[in-house]
Amino acid sequence: MNPKPAITVSSRDLERLEAVLATLPFDAPARTQLQAELDRAEVVEPAQIPPNVVTMNSVVRFRTGNGEVFERTLVYPRDAHADGGKVSVLAPVGAAMLGLSVGDSIEWPGPNGEPIAVRVSELVYQPERAGDLHR
Repeated sequence: MNPKPAITVSSRDLERLEAVLATLPFDAPARTQLQAELDRAEVVEPAQIPPNVVTMNSVVRFRTGNGEVFERTLVYPRDAHADGGKVSVLAPVGAAMLGLSVGDSIEWPGPNGEPIAVRVSELVYQPERAGDLHR
């Protein structure tokens, strides 16, 4: 797989995510993966988040190599749904979504368990872009 794309995270999301991480066992895989993403992120104030960056509670439209399109919302663990429409930031793919920009690609678990490459094609909703800076 290609190197991980650069990511940007808001200081508000960072603060809230660090609080979530503090509730997890130190050696929990979800903690390790999300912490690694946060450690490599550029952190900016919420009002400075570019409008094309995936932040917490963003609705993201993805496109696969064969043209399939699907949407997922990146949420805190308490808001995740089993139907998959809302992906917890503690899930491996949720941690990978955080901070991506439109045009970035990541691997997504395919129907048969094999990873497939997907590209962020659009942010349908981003709280910061919508002016929801205090969510």
